Amino acid sequence: MNIKTIFPDYTLIDTGDGEKLERFGAHVLRRPEPQAIWRKTLPEAEWQRLADASFLREERSEERGEWRMKPKMPSRWSIRYDYKGMHLAMRLGLTSFKHVGIFPEQAANWNFIYDSCQEIGKARVLNLFAYTGGASLAARAAGAEVTHVDSVKQVVTWSRENMESSGLDGIRWIVEDALKFVQREVRRGNRYNGIILDPPAYGRGANGEKWVLEQHITQMLECCAELLEPQNSFLVLNLYSMGLSSTLARTAVRECFGAPKSEEYGELLFEDEAQKQLPLGTYYRFRR
Repeated sequence: MNIKTIFPDYTLIDTGDGEKLERFGAHVLRRPEPQAIWRKTLPEAEWQRLADASFLREERSEERGEWRMKPKMPSRWSIRYDYKGMHLAMRLGLTSFKHVGIFPEQAANWNFIYDSCQEIGKARVLNLFAYTGGASLAARAAGAEVTHVDSVKQVVTWSRENMESSGLDGIRWIVEDALKFVQREVRRGNRYNGIILDPPAYGRGANGEKWVLEQHITQMLECCAELLEPQNSFLVLNLYSMGLSSTLARTAVRECFGAPKSEEYGELLFEDEAQKQLPLGTYYRFRR
C-alpha cells in the first residue's frame, strides 16, 4: 500500500546503502534503514546538503545513537495530518533510538480506523502498544471512546500532548503491560468495537515484563478475540519484525477470530523520489 499521496507533511526523498532521507514538515532527517539494500540515487554531497539532522548509531548498539544537527535544527517541532474530518497535530522529537515520534506509513491505518469508527458510531476502541497515539487520535477524532495502553510513561505523556495539540480530549490513558491489561479486561467481561495492535518484536512492560512477539502474539490475539464485539467491529494488526509476512498475520488472526466480513493485508510502504519502494512493515485489517 503506497501512501505517498496522502501525507503532504512527509516525503521519502531517497533511500539506499542502509539509509533513508526523509522530510518531516520543514526539516529533513537522515536515518539508518536496514531494508534499503540498494544504492542511493542522490550523491553523498546532496544527502549532506539536505539533511538538517543525521542519526549516528553507537558502535555497540543496533538501535541507540545520537543525532548530529545543523545549527538551525530544533530538537522538537510539529507536523499535521488531515483526512476528512480528522485534523491531527503531532509533536516530533529526536530520540536516542532514532525514532522521531511518528511512523508515517501508519497514516493508511489511521484512515481505516477513522472510517470504521464513523461507520460504527459510538465505538469503543482499544489501542495496544499505542506509542505516541496516532491511531488513538484517529479513533477519537471519529467520536470513539478510546483506551490507550503503553508501558512507557514518557510516550503516554507525549500522546497526551498530541491529543491536546489536535484539539481533542477524553482519551483514557493506561501505563501498563499490554498483555496483562487485556487479560484483566477479559476477566472483567469488557468489550470493544475496535482493537489496534502494534506490537514490537521485543519489549518490556511497565514492571519489567518481557514481551517476545513470536512467543506471546498468539496469547494476545486469543485475549483480544474475547474482547472484540462479534458484529460492528474491526481489528488492525501491524508487524514490524523482519521476516514476518502479512500472510502469517492473516493466518494467526483468522485462527483466533474466525473469518471476517472483509479483510485487507499487505505491506505498508513509501516510494522515494526515484520511485524505489521501501517496505516499512506488514499489516492485516478486518471488519465484521
